Amino acid sequence: MQEPAITPELIASHGLKPDEYDRILDIIGRTPSFTELGIFSAMWNEHCSYKSSKKWLRTLPTEGPQVICGPGENAGIVDIGDGQCVVFKMESHNHPSYIEPYQGAATGVGGILRDVFTMGARPIAAMNSLSFGEVSHPKTKQLVNGVVEGVGGYGNCFGVPTVGGELRFDPAYNGNCLVNAFAAGLADTDAIFYSAASGVGMPVVYLGAKTGRDGVGGATMASAEFDDTIEEKRPTVQVGDPFTEKRLMEATLELMQTGAVISIQDMGAAGLTCSAVEMGDKGQLGIRLDLELVPVREENMTAYEMMLSESQERMLMVLRPEKEAVAKAVFDKWDLDFAIVGETIAEDRFLIVHNGETKADLPLSQLASTAPEYDRPWVETPPAEALADVPEIDGIDGLKALLASPNYSARNWVFEQYDSQVMADTIRVPGLGAGIIRVHGTPKALAFTSDVTPRYVFANPFEGGKQAVAEAYRNLTAVGAKPLATTDNMNFGNPEKPEIMGQFVGAIKGIGEAVKALDMPIVSGNVSLYNETDGTGILPTPTIGAVGLIEDADQAICGTAREGHVLLMLGEAEGHLGRSALLAEVFNRTDGDAPHVDLDAERRAGDFIRDNRDWIDACTDISDGGMVLAAYDLAEAGDVGLTLDVTDTPRLFGEDQARYLIACSFDKAEALMIAAGKAEVTLTSVGRFTGSEITIGASSAPVADLRALSRATLPTLFA
Repeated sequence: MQEPAITPELIASHGLKPDEYDRILDIIGRTPSFTELGIFSAMWNEHCSYKSSKKWLRTLPTEGPQVICGPGENAGIVDIGDGQCVVFKMESHNHPSYIEPYQGAATGVGGILRDVFTMGARPIAAMNSLSFGEVSHPKTKQLVNGVVEGVGGYGNCFGVPTVGGELRFDPAYNGNCLVNAFAAGLADTDAIFYSAASGVGMPVVYLGAKTGRDGVGGATMASAEFDDTIEEKRPTVQVGDPFTEKRLMEATLELMQTGAVISIQDMGAAGLTCSAVEMGDKGQLGIRLDLELVPVREENMTAYEMMLSESQERMLMVLRPEKEAVAKAVFDKWDLDFAIVGETIAEDRFLIVHNGETKADLPLSQLASTAPEYDRPWVETPPAEALADVPEIDGIDGLKALLASPNYSARNWVFEQYDSQVMADTIRVPGLGAGIIRVHGTPKALAFTSDVTPRYVFANPFEGGKQAVAEAYRNLTAVGAKPLATTDNMNFGNPEKPEIMGQFVGAIKGIGEAVKALDMPIVSGNVSLYNETDGTGILPTPTIGAVGLIEDADQAICGTAREGHVLLMLGEAEGHLGRSALLAEVFNRTDGDAPHVDLDAERRAGDFIRDNRDWIDACTDISDGGMVLAAYDLAEAGDVGLTLDVTDTPRLFGEDQARYLIACSFDKAEALMIAAGKAEVTLTSVGRFTGSEITIGASSAPVADLRALSRATLPTLFA
């Protein structure tokens, strides 16, 4: 088959700018072949190279005594003691999910699971953070159903519990939904596997499923804006098979116990190209691949297609040659492909041969670590407009409005489609705050959460970035966990627009300050840019996934409010209503600034909760919807009524940070008050749990009726 001529149109269709193509010519001193152009396109696109974000990502705190491995590998690794570690990461699958929601979301789950078990960890928990357009948009229902089914379909079949996540709706996501997938696994600290190749002449082995044409060019597609040609991009979405992935995991973990693995890498974005280049570059070696040896499931595949296919459930490994027979026997047992497709070489070359013909011969180091890096122009986000007067509203009326809205209604319709109990170590299921998983065979447990408030970030990227970290810190703290570390998923619009790049820079600065102050270093992550359609970008959405440790699972704060309990508020309530849920859902307004985040106050409040957990029966942080929504959540979980002493709109619905609500008996409340005085934190009584109704001032409503209202919202809209 004759390869197409390299034309300006072909170069542009590969996402390469003219100056980037000129750089390619300077590097190789000739016109690239079609396959070589595809390889450069895959490795230099935004999704793989981080060329617009690397400068700023380097400023993030990534180290700490608990950190075993920070950014740069398939996932981050954090020590949890006793020779064990937790391996975790969050990644986006935004563009594929908008084009083909079921497979886009499903393969997003599959990819993040591979990132975890590639490092020798058995996955124990998954989460997701989903953002969709307004519910009245003609595409939203299809996207919501497809994505939720895709997440559940893959995760449930693979057999990993989904323990938490987020769901939001906003017109800014009409043209670009966001699907951020998180996974965490457990490994022994002396049995971690990395991706850097070592040794010259070592076999490069292809593992897993066969290669097809699905996903060809997917990474390049994910690095571009959408327009009216979006339907033409459907073939670039991969197709997943969770049952094959389950076998691949078992085979990979078994293989690792044989001593055969020198290095191993998931074939994710850009498939065979990216995995081979990253392994070679990290080991400062070259790679030769013989493509006729690659297992394929379609006829007459070209070198270009094989190198850029993003077919799922595949791995690449550098093998100890004396262990070849042992390794192959493992994969034969699991009915998966095992094929030696190349070798490591001493020269700095990425040599691709197909049926005896050289299809690519490139300097490997120029494809990865020396890919383009841009210092994009950026402008600081201007101060938000002042908050206009907010009318007083009846507390019950406001609460009903929030519970009836798709953004703050119950998520049961979503998370009940996910298996949260598989593996039998789930202590706390979705819908109650941070998810908790028992560390099997030990007294320990791990807590997981995912958080961001995009409307805050849009108004004030710096404070919004801080707030995302602070809320993750509070959600872990509220279950009694000590926050360990974070992973980020930076979802933004077109970085070539200075105002969008300014949002990114501001958020990075805020995140960096918060993770440093709260001792939650960033150990892994993902950047998803160009989330725009016809020039309209999403809300800046820097999702924070966080992991916390509970040394004794029996000490987790997992109780519920009961009749006679006192409701206490930890922290100061100033009544911040700018960019609040009340403002958006009740008054259809988006004015005002994001709330200020006092990181010292966050830390002191968090320490107080953990230090005094024995006196706390139930706890939740105060975030979206303010005190009234947090108080309802405690009452609903305990199936008990609540009388709130607070009645004014600012304190009921204000979204001031560094605050928690605590439910406990009167005797425990007295002890907490004494402890709060010694710790110099503010703790006040704001209500009591009694009866079967929520009462605020002169208004009340049965908890059962409010629950029915809240749980009916999403099924009515999407079922």
